[in-house]
Amino acid sequence: MRLLRALCATTLAALAVAGCATTPAERTAPPLPRTARDRDRLIDAAQQVLVDRCLARQGLTLRHPSDGADRRLQGALFGRGRPELAVTLATGYTVTAHTDGCLAAAQRDLYGDQELWFRTRVVVDNLRAEAQQRMKRDTGFRAAAARWTHCATPARGPRPGRPDPGVSERCARESGLTRLRMRLEPVLLARVRAERHGPLTTYRQLRTRALHRAAALYAERTVAATPKKGSTSS
Repeated sequence: MRLLRALCATTLAALAVAGCATTPAERTAPPLPRTARDRDRLIDAAQQVLVDRCLARQGLTLRHPSDGADRRLQGALFGRGRPELAVTLATGYTVTAHTDGCLAAAQRDLYGDQELWFRTRVVVDNLRAEAQQRMKRDTGFRAAAARWTHCATPARGPRPGRPDPGVSERCARESGLTRLRMRLEPVLLARVRAERHGPLTTYRQLRTRALHRAAALYAERTVAATPKKGSTSS
């Protein structure tokens, strides 16, 4: 909820960055932002526009909802009942989502297939976590982690749940854990990415579709907001 409210505040700014100084001819084929960051902002902003429109049709808004309307807003935004979608990751965690609700509808509009987008996004977003899980199974890493535990454990009493940051950093360095992590993680991440080539390819294709849809949405909004030549405001 906080994330969507924050996006709400930056929607117009993101749209302006993504497509400033376009001519009527250019609006028929909107130029795409050059940087990955601006492309992400454009897609996020377009999603927020679609969510806002969906909520407005139900007489709702993300801006300053009252306490009484909050439950209704939550259902309209994220969906109701038991989640219809679920993905169990290699790490063992299960991520769920609804197919109803304004957020799901916005994703269907942008990506074309909300279920496919959900499944591939969840996998791609957790590639690093999968690599880190594999790293923890490495015998060398486990030995270094044991040395770190011994180093961070006081001479008397059990090791605290959260050792002093300075102690933790020193022990990671002395145990070789830091050096081993820096060596292993990039290798394992590259291996995981290679194994997940299919979802990664699908993810990029869906993001490209969403980017073009977002640019077209920006163009539509720009045309609607631009007064015709010779017109005057009342």
